[in-house]
Amino acid sequence: MFDDKRFEKTYSQGTLNVTEVWVDRQTGVNYVFHASGNAGGMTVLLDRDGKPVITPIENG
Repeated sequence: MFDDKRFEKTYSQGTLNVTEVWVDRQTGVNYVFHASGNAGGMTVLLDRDGKPVITPIENG
């Protein structure tokens, strides 16, 4: 069975107002997720130049 998870949570803060950072393990692109109550959303995490934050991927 294929048990490879594409996204990995690298940061989490809060319980009712949650902020998390997720990394796409195939592309290295970082995403920020924020939820408050029943509402939430996810978007690409950008650096100060407006470019996506990319984590180097280790091929193992």
